[in-house]
Amino acid sequence: MSAGHDHGGHAHDHTDGANAQMLSWALALTTAYLVAEVVGAFVFNSLALLSDAAHMLTDVAALVIALLAIRFGQKPADDKRTFGYKRFEILAAAFNALLLFGVAIYVLVEAVQRFRQPEAVQSTGMMIVAAIGLVVNLISMKLLTSGKDASMNVKGAYLEVWADMIGSVGVIAGALAIRFTGWTWVDPIVAVGIGLWVLPRTWVLLRDTTNVLLEGVPGGIKLPELRAGIAGLSGVAGVHDLHVWSMASDDINCTAHVTLAEGADADAVRKRVADMLDSRFGIEHCTIQTEAAAELCEDTGHLHP
Repeated sequence: MSAGHDHGGHAHDHTDGANAQMLSWALALTTAYLVAEVVGAFVFNSLALLSDAAHMLTDVAALVIALLAIRFGQKPADDKRTFGYKRFEILAAAFNALLLFGVAIYVLVEAVQRFRQPEAVQSTGMMIVAAIGLVVNLISMKLLTSGKDASMNVKGAYLEVWADMIGSVGVIAGALAIRFTGWTWVDPIVAVGIGLWVLPRTWVLLRDTTNVLLEGVPGGIKLPELRAGIAGLSGVAGVHDLHVWSMASDDINCTAHVTLAEGADADAVRKRVADMLDSRFGIEHCTIQTEAAAELCEDTGHLHP
């Protein structure tokens, strides 16, 4: 019985420094506006601004997570954390999702109360704050444009900022409606609309991070297809104890026991399996244990189906 280990190259990406710098600028702008928007929400009594601030929080979190992925992801593994620090990104994302659920529930409860008892809203201040937010979003998008095609993390942050721009446009439209019609109920309507826009994506974020923490099969990979791909290779008589999981959003690992066909070369089979996992499923990090049919593990009760 023998085992082999294979992983793709992890050379330092020289674009990481530039991406980190652009992310840092975008984070500084977005965080400053987030604080201003929360203050403006209470000063101008706008629930829509508060709801948009909750959405802006997703932008801040996405930018922080992207920076963490770059900086902590490059930190080498050690004797205490043999997988390194990549899962820090997932913990931060899970915390962000839980926080957003709490804010969204508060906004929805407050909106119901305002439908029952409308409150005055300072539409001019509300519109000014939202307009500033729109400008901040456009600047952040410009900063992130150059790196979004080279990094999944930067692309995720870019899409979050793009989505928040829609929220800013909604708040501006609501402020204009209140200013020219006096319909203060438009404010909670916009707040609920933004909340309903954010919640589904927050649920997806929580679902995906929970799957990573439970070491579930990463999204986009179907285990039966992967098993069939290994089993169909030359020199493979069977595969069991197959496990696929991820440590972070862009890091996929695989381990498997492969039963060799009669006369097959173990090293050649391991290489074929590793190459197939990389080319077909994007799995660069795998540990393949090979065994002859006569050496097949006796503990079949714990074999992966």
